[in-house]
Order: sequence, then structure tokens, then C-alpha cells
Amino acid sequence: MTPPQERASGRPRIWLRLALSLMAGAALCWMLVRGGLPIVPEAGAFAGLRRSTVALYVASLLGVHFLRAARWRHLLRPIGAVPLRAVLATSWIGFAAVLFLPLRLGEVVRPWLVARRGAVRGWEAAGTVGAERVVDGLALSAILFGALELSTPLDPLPERVGALELPVRAVRGAAYGALGLFALCFALMALLYWQRERALRLVRAGAGLASQRLGARLAGIAARVADGLRFLPAARHGLPFLLETLAYWALNAAGLWLLARSCGIEPLGGLEACVVMGSLGIGILVPAGPGFFGAYQLSVYLALALYLPPERVVGPGSAFVFLSYTSQLALHALGALVGLALDRRSARNLAAPAAPA
Repeated sequence: MTPPQERASGRPRIWLRLALSLMAGAALCWMLVRGGLPIVPEAGAFAGLRRSTVALYVASLLGVHFLRAARWRHLLRPIGAVPLRAVLATSWIGFAAVLFLPLRLGEVVRPWLVARRGAVRGWEAAGTVGAERVVDGLALSAILFGALELSTPLDPLPERVGALELPVRAVRGAAYGALGLFALCFALMALLYWQRERALRLVRAGAGLASQRLGARLAGIAARVADGLRFLPAARHGLPFLLETLAYWALNAAGLWLLARSCGIEPLGGLEACVVMGSLGIGILVPAGPGFFGAYQLSVYLALALYLPPERVVGPGSAFVFLSYTSQLALHALGALVGLALDRRSARNLAAPAAPA
């Protein structure tokens, strides 16, 4: 349990993060307005909207939200028994926290909530969440890279999105960079698990240059995080997780394809939907406002500009951006409420905060 004075000392940092997040969101909002990229589309952008297909898109989001949460159980099983009901509830609450809290402050919510149940220690749970993020990043950047190579973008590529001087080829550069970054992160994760003692010595020695006490503490944290990676050599845990991860991303792409058809931008096929999904996934890694506001819209507009002429990007494309964004906000908020209703224990834990174990 963190002493009250330490919890109080953390409050200024939270307010600082909120201020920085709001500033980042405001800057991105200014870029969108300056570039003529609608945040709220004009009524004409919805002229070709097919409401029945929008309903199918929302149904696909429900499946995506379930798969994204449920697959975590495979990573938790080697380190502790957590019921599926609790995995779902904790995940949905955590996903909403990541979305709505500033600068990804909500990333700590999932491991913290599951650790409060007692079956799993906090840093072990954090290890599983970190591994999940790395696998997601690697899978998504690989999908983006492959879809960019196989699809047929405009030729020549526009040098601006709307009126914003932002070259569309930046999506390809981001794909290369993200693929390399997440491949490196996966290699480091594997090193931490399979070469544990060597990795811990490196952590201890590196941090020890500043402080021996700090080096020992960080090495202890790294050891507990490594304990959360026990799923790596176990096919009965790792393989189902990978299969459900692929299903999660495939359903996500299919939903975006359905929404594109709903908005009357049929030229966006399956490959193009994968590019939109990948561009969005990388784009929201950038610091932005609460709800990923600004980064979400800009990254999707960038992807659409690869394939659609400018008037289609700011026309039916703006309806696509608006509907996908608002649907995600509503789903995450609803998911958090359902999670709190499913697992009253998580609700009680949120009402009585403590630091991760």
C-alpha cells in the first residue's frame, strides 16, 4: 500500500500529464482545422450512408472488443488463475482508462486491478500487458507493411492532406519505422525471458552507474516482469493467444471495410482497410488529447489520402472518420460500465486505490 503522502505527491504529475495531453490535443485539433479536415462533417458527407451496414460495423466492434479482452487470459494462466469474467471486466475497464486518461496513464489500470485480486502480482501482470502490446505492435506494423506493398495507392501520391502540407508518403515511412521498432522490442522481450540472468545483470549495471540502489530496484522489477512472460515457451498458451490476436485484427479490418462501404467509399477494399487500421494503430502512439483526439482523426485522414482524391477524403471520408471515432468512444465507455457491473470487486478496488504490487 502506498502511503497517503506518496499518493498525494503523485497528483501534480497527473495534472501535468493532463495539461500536456490537452495541449497536444489542441495542437492537433488546430492542424485539422487549418488543413480543412472536418472534425464534425457537413450533412452532405452522410448523403450516401447505408445505416444497415453501419449496424454491421458496430456489431463487428463488439466482437473486436470481446476478442481483445478475452485473449489476455492465455497470458495470465501461466502465472495465476483469473476467471474469464474478471479478465473481461478488468480489460474493458482498462481499455477505457487508456482511451480517456491523458498520455496513456490508463495503461497501469489493467495490471493493477488484476493484481488486487491476489492471484497475480502487479509487475507480473504488467509483463503480460507489455508483451501483449509488443505482439500487437509487431502484428499491426507487419499487416500495414504488407498491405501497403500489395495495394495500389494514388500515383503520384499527394503532397498534402486537405490543405495541410503533410506528405502522404509519411505513412510508408511510419510503417517501416514501426516494424523495426516492434521487432526490436520483441527481441528484447525474448532476451529478458530466455537470457534472464544476463539481461538482469545489464539492467543492474546500467542503472547502477547512477545508483546501486536504483540498479538493484530496477533489476528486481525486471525479474518480476520476466515472470509475466512465462507464456512464451508454452505453445498451449502462446498459440491460442496468437490465433485470437490474428482474429481480433482480421475482424477489426473487416469492420473498417464495412464502414467504408457504409459511407460510400467502395474503392477501399480489404487491403486498404488494413492500411487504415495500421496507420491508426501507429498514429495513436503519438501523444494526443484524451480519447486520442486529433491523433485518431489525422492518422485516418492520412491513410484515406493514399487512395482517395482530395474531395472524397474531406467528403464521405470525413463521415468515415467521424463514425469510426464516435463509435469507438461509445463502445469503450459502454464496455467500462459493463465491466464494472460484471465484476463488483473491480468497482470496489477502483474506489479504494493502491499502488501495484
